[in-house]
Amino acid sequence: MRFLLRPGWLALTVVVFAFAVCCFTLLSPWQFSRNAEREAQNAALHASFTASPAPLAQVLPPGTAPDQRTEWHLVSLTGSYLPAAEVVARLRTVQGEGAFEVLTPFRTTDGPVVLVDRGYVRLDDKSGVLPYPAPPPGTVQLTARVRVNETDPKNRDAFADASTGGRLQSYVVDSRVVARATKLDIRPGYFQLDVGQPGVLGALPLPQTDSGPFFSYALQWIAFGVMALLGWLYFTVRELMPGGALTAPKAERPRRKSVAEILAEDEKAERGTFTPTSPASPAER
Repeated sequence: MRFLLRPGWLALTVVVFAFAVCCFTLLSPWQFSRNAEREAQNAALHASFTASPAPLAQVLPPGTAPDQRTEWHLVSLTGSYLPAAEVVARLRTVQGEGAFEVLTPFRTTDGPVVLVDRGYVRLDDKSGVLPYPAPPPGTVQLTARVRVNETDPKNRDAFADASTGGRLQSYVVDSRVVARATKLDIRPGYFQLDVGQPGVLGALPLPQTDSGPFFSYALQWIAFGVMALLGWLYFTVRELMPGGALTAPKAERPRRKSVAEILAEDEKAERGTFTPTSPASPAER
C-alpha cells in the first residue's frame, strides 16, 4: 500500500475529496436554497393572484420593510402622485428589449410617501426615454404589488445631466436612491402597478411560476460528488490488486538505430541486397 503515499496519488486523493466535499456542502446546498427561494416566491405570487387587495398598513405596518413573505402581495393605496420628484430607472430589459422604468413618489392620505413603479417605456433612436404621459392629478386609488428594493453593488446615486435631458435617472429600482435624490422621506420598498391602474404605463410582466432547474441541479452535484468518490475507490482497489492498473509496466520502446546503421541499410537497398531483419556483418561494414 506504499503507492497511497506517493505524491501523485496524494494529490489526486486531495483533489477528489475536496471536489466531493464542495459538491455535498457548497454546490448542492446552494442549489437547494435557490429552489426554496423560487418556491417561496411562487407561493407568494400565487397568493397574490387569489387574495383581495389589503390596506397597506395591514400588509406592511409602519416601519416594516417588504421581505420574501410579503413581496408580490396586493395592497390598496389612496393618495396623489408627486410627478416633480419622478425618477426613471435606466438599463432595464423587458421581454428581451431595452426599456426604462418610471418611478413616481406617491403621497398617501395616511401621510407616508411610497414609491410607485408605473411600468416601462421603450427607448428612442438615441437610447433616450420616449415621451410618456404624466400621472393623473389629484387623489387616486391604486392597487399595486409589494416589491423589495433592488440593491446597486456600487451604491450609485441618481443623476441628471445633458445626456438625460435633465431627467433624474437611477441604476436600480430602490426607494432609498429616490429618497436621497428627491429629499423625500420614502418608506422602504416600492409598489408595482398592474394593468388598468391610474398612471400605469407599460405594465411590467409578472415572473414565471415554474420551479426552475435548481432542484435537478442540486441532485446533479450530489451525483458528481458520489461519482468522484466511486472513481477514486475503483482505482484504489485496482491498484491494490496484483499488478495494479496504475503500476503496470510500460511497453518497451523500440531501440533507435544509429546513423551508421541507417546509412548501411540505404547502401544495401541501392545494391538490391538489403535484408531488414539481418544485421550487417563485419565484412560488409
